[in-house]
Amino acid sequence: MSLTWLGRAFIYGASFVLVIGLIDQILAIRAGRRSRAIWYATLAVLAIAGAVGVMQFGLVTHNFSLLYVSENNATFTPLLYSITGMWSDLEGSILLWALMLSVLVLVVVLRYRRRGDDPVISWAQGILFLVLGFFTILMAGPADPFVANPNAATSTGAGPNALLQDNPLVAVHPPLLYLGFVGFTIPFAFAIAMLITGRVQEEWPMVLRRWTVLSWGALSLGIVLGAWWSYQVLGWGGFWGWDPVENAALLPWLTATAYVHSVIVQDRRGLLRVWNLSLAVATFALTVLGTFFTRSGVLQSVHAFSSSTLGPLLVGFFFLTVGGAVALLIWRGDRLRSPVGVDSPFSKEGLFVANNILFVGFAIVVLLGTVFPLLYEAVNGNQVTIGSPYFVSVAAPASVLLLALMAIAPLVSWRHADAHVLWRRLLVIAWLSLAVVAILYVAGVRKPLVLGAYLLALLAFGSAVRTLRGSFTATRRRGDPWWRTLVGPSAGGMVVHIGIVILAVGIVTSTSYATRTEITLAPGQTGVTAGQQITFDGLHEFNDSLRFGTALSITVNRHAHLSPAITTFKGRTDQGAVGTPAIDSNLLRDVYVTFDAIGQGGAVSGAQVADNVPEGSVVVGVTVEPLLAWLWIGGLIVALGAALSFFRRSAKSELAP
Repeated sequence: MSLTWLGRAFIYGASFVLVIGLIDQILAIRAGRRSRAIWYATLAVLAIAGAVGVMQFGLVTHNFSLLYVSENNATFTPLLYSITGMWSDLEGSILLWALMLSVLVLVVVLRYRRRGDDPVISWAQGILFLVLGFFTILMAGPADPFVANPNAATSTGAGPNALLQDNPLVAVHPPLLYLGFVGFTIPFAFAIAMLITGRVQEEWPMVLRRWTVLSWGALSLGIVLGAWWSYQVLGWGGFWGWDPVENAALLPWLTATAYVHSVIVQDRRGLLRVWNLSLAVATFALTVLGTFFTRSGVLQSVHAFSSSTLGPLLVGFFFLTVGGAVALLIWRGDRLRSPVGVDSPFSKEGLFVANNILFVGFAIVVLLGTVFPLLYEAVNGNQVTIGSPYFVSVAAPASVLLLALMAIAPLVSWRHADAHVLWRRLLVIAWLSLAVVAILYVAGVRKPLVLGAYLLALLAFGSAVRTLRGSFTATRRRGDPWWRTLVGPSAGGMVVHIGIVILAVGIVTSTSYATRTEITLAPGQTGVTAGQQITFDGLHEFNDSLRFGTALSITVNRHAHLSPAITTFKGRTDQGAVGTPAIDSNLLRDVYVTFDAIGQGGAVSGAQVADNVPEGSVVVGVTVEPLLAWLWIGGLIVALGAALSFFRRSAKSELAP
């Protein structure tokens, strides 16, 4: 049997199993019996894993009988990039998406198998089968990854896109993003199930919070690693350009962040029921919208896939999701009313509401900036772009307010806050923060925005540490091991806060004090920029099984040897040469070097020739960014905090996974 028919057999089998499983789920709900969800979920995982196995076999063995393999693989593609080729294009990425979602569905079914007759569980499993079935049926139709290659006998493969075989982060960044996206299906399914059954006042919201935290952590790490990848390969020296596809990942992150905060208010005070269910639905809906952005071809982006016929299907699914959820919210409106309200704006729940307004408001701004060019072109027929200044003008004040809330919210009480008590808790933190800012001012940091950001970041850091110290004291009193201090939603949340503070310091410092210059150097010549010595030692060519090109030999500060290059990837000569930057990084600063141009008479393929540069000389781009490494460190700490938030200190709830 050919790989085409074998792969399709697995996809058709998975589609059939999920349709039958959904029907059985509905019949079980009507009959009040347990469904056979565990069998259908297991068969779906096996079938989709079989399809993935077929695709991976084709990629690893360079079997060009599959058109997808021919377009995203080559005989010379290394093993790592052969494996990652599965998510290098549209059809393979949906295959990975379906595999991850099927595994999560099976985990949910197994976790709640003892409560399989609970209507909330039954309806949630049905919704999960419906969503997984939708993406699986896409692969049985317009997103078929197993199309046969009519030119298999003569094909040697085109290889992956140049930017998808230039850094090993391609093996980590997309899967983490997908895991975050598909993970939000679980809280969505339970939210819809709660609305259908009317059981909106039970302990389910906190269960959903833990699943959301898990997905949020994966998405957070995926976004940070994506920024790191962009920084390392694109050659512009930045890490976030407000690209439409970057925004597509940011949108559900913002609403999920709002959700994991506001659901605590529902658990403690019984407030925000409509709001929390709406956030759970909105987060999932935004993942569908993000899928439309990246997989329909409507957006021009370095991250987006080529045009496809999936656009109408994804848009239809998006509106079905939103419309159905709105109808259910209206139907269950009487059960969602909270018997109490927010007693004081200056209380923990009041500040959580402010937090939600901040995140959701920023999400709306990002969504409008992303969608407006599409709407403008549809109405007027002309193209328009929304640049970074639009987003930054909102992101900067939003970040300041966020740091202020992070400094205050952990220290205030529920229902109402006593200003004197709050000041007493902040006193030591405030004085230490002011002292550090004063030292920075004396040391030469004079930008008001930077000093203000440092002050708020130090206050937020101190607030998180104080909260963790209180948790540690309580842990010792109970006689528990010290490590339990860091386990649980509260402590894990404070670790997340610390990570965000560190990340924010890295962003503010690097963007405020970055210097970008071009230096013209002859062989053996040294130039100085931003206190860094850059020496040009010469040119050298390289040619291996994957790529060829010309690299500069650069020495930074007489010890770090870098090789920025102009590179052409074999099999992708139609894309032309791409710049490959080189970076000397430490905890204090990054030196980012690019090969920008060559002098008159230069013969480097893909390199710009500068008429005003002498023959034999080169133009080297140098970007120096202080403390940028702390952005990546902060991102890793955020992911660690999310993992700690997912785990429990004790199994108090039978529902909690």
